[in-house]
Amino acid sequence: MNAMDNSFSHALETMTARIVPGARGIANLRRLSAGATLETWSFDAVDGERVLHPMILRRSPGGLRSTESLSLEAEAELIRVLDGSGVPVPTVVHTLMPADNLGDGFLMTRIEGETIARKVLRDQEFAGVRPRLAAQFGTIRGTMTNVDTARLPPLPFKPAEIIVARLASRYEALGVARPVFDLAFRWLEQNAPLPLDKYSLVHGDYRNGNIIFGAEGVRAVLDWEVAHIGDPAEDLAWISTPPWRFGELDHPVGGVGSREQLFEAYQAASGERIDPARVHYWEILGSLRWGVSCASMLEWFTSGRDPSVERAMIARRVSENELDLMRILTGTN
Repeated sequence: MNAMDNSFSHALETMTARIVPGARGIANLRRLSAGATLETWSFDAVDGERVLHPMILRRSPGGLRSTESLSLEAEAELIRVLDGSGVPVPTVVHTLMPADNLGDGFLMTRIEGETIARKVLRDQEFAGVRPRLAAQFGTIRGTMTNVDTARLPPLPFKPAEIIVARLASRYEALGVARPVFDLAFRWLEQNAPLPLDKYSLVHGDYRNGNIIFGAEGVRAVLDWEVAHIGDPAEDLAWISTPPWRFGELDHPVGGVGSREQLFEAYQAASGERIDPARVHYWEILGSLRWGVSCASMLEWFTSGRDPSVERAMIARRVSENELDLMRILTGTN
């Protein structure tokens, strides 16, 4: 372990001993992810060999955050508000302070379970619950709709027109014409939905990969960093777009179920009817957003900003996305 690792481990141990009653150290520290600005760590608060509290730390060492993301302090506050609301989330234990010497971030209780979608879609362990997952997704989304937005920390307002305008700017900046994308933008302009009377909390990245599953189903929804106030149909559509089906194209909702199951459960939990045409609009917008994101990865790779194989592979998925868009636009997806 180098000096920087020792400094981080010592600061984490010192903070943990202060905030977890009885804790005298940490164990089983391991990094789960390490993006350009955000790290996720798993560890246990311990008293000798006795585990007192399994933990997850989300932090940005330098305090940097994407302009599209909430601050980590705001994300932690949002999760605190949702805890006990019926929306399954981890419990936030502590929001980092300057005295912690760990940057920006927060500690959560670690929830055991599976986040790898392909395992949930294929492993025998989840065979019994798979037929019920689409309904669980709908129920959770419906519960979100009923969360009192006045209780939430300040969140950006992102109706469809704002998201489309920002996406169009990103697409134009790529400097490469893609006829399928042009067609999708034209369709979105011609079929823009009417404004809602009431907007609600939107997760913004509600999909497999950001959900912890157990044998009984959904245990927690993670990664609230792009949460905002908007149209609940956005979340219902995003979890139904092709990338999050992982090859199970005949099961549009996360590769596990039908839109009918999703909508019925949503309506039962929220008390509000969902318009399938509105969700269809958001499916096209969501799929186009994914396509523009994939296309932008080419510049990351060729410029050397991130020459990883992962970036190149994502960039190659543009053609796959164009096919998805054509299928959605023609009603065959």
